[in-house]
Amino acid sequence: MAEKEIAEGPIAFLVDGDNANSDMVGEMLNEASKYGSVIIRRVYGDWSSTQMACWKKKLHEFALLPSMVIPNRTGKNATDIGLVIDAMDIMHKHVVKGFCIVSSDSDFTYLAMKIREEGLFVIGMGNERTHPTFQKACDRFIFIENLLPVEEELESEHCPELATEEPKKVERNVPKKGLSPEKALDMLTNAFRNKVGDDGRVNLGNLGEALYRIEPAFDPRTYGKSSLVGLIAALPGRFSIEREGLGIWIRMKEDQSQKSRGKRRPRSK
Repeated sequence: MAEKEIAEGPIAFLVDGDNANSDMVGEMLNEASKYGSVIIRRVYGDWSSTQMACWKKKLHEFALLPSMVIPNRTGKNATDIGLVIDAMDIMHKHVVKGFCIVSSDSDFTYLAMKIREEGLFVIGMGNERTHPTFQKACDRFIFIENLLPVEEELESEHCPELATEEPKKVERNVPKKGLSPEKALDMLTNAFRNKVGDDGRVNLGNLGEALYRIEPAFDPRTYGKSSLVGLIAALPGRFSIEREGLGIWIRMKEDQSQKSRGKRRPRSK
């Protein structure tokens, strides 16, 4: 069976309103739109609560549909259940090719796995503290911190209903330093070896797909670079970049220590 590829198609954008920052919805929709047309846009939560006040201000601006979920008992996460039921309903109507689930809650792990079993792709969006099980269950997982990289204080006038003594931290869209590109070296090396051809090089697109299969949460922005080729260019001692027409090819340079170990010692007379 051919391996499932992420291709552009209609997408359902489902937001756990109890677990996502409304200030970032524009950036999240832009990111989801890279994978297709976002035809379903729903935000789940108890809309009678003050917690959803900030989301109310975003509904018309971003054409979001509020989905009312009223918990029957305190402590029961009715929002999660409502989102899961709708996702299964949408999936079996065959109106979309993929889902974007916005939450840092690992309870959506099984939902992501079930959607993938049905041959659809899943993009997860959550913070860097999201449990790895949910990240791995998705075809792609986008860290919210990579969409708005630098922390700033949330001014109370943005959403006075949620103002607290300790200002909430949100992200603003300016470049961030990120991790050192060297931190991605092992992952890049493994992906390269998985895809290297007889000519000793890998097409950039194929390398990217191999990286996502190893780590769905891989993102060059985590390492302070806006693109995969930019990340590779930051490691000139390890990789070289070759351009042929519109194609970009990557070649891994042999480690000097391996070269020295590979040389035969002269025989003693």
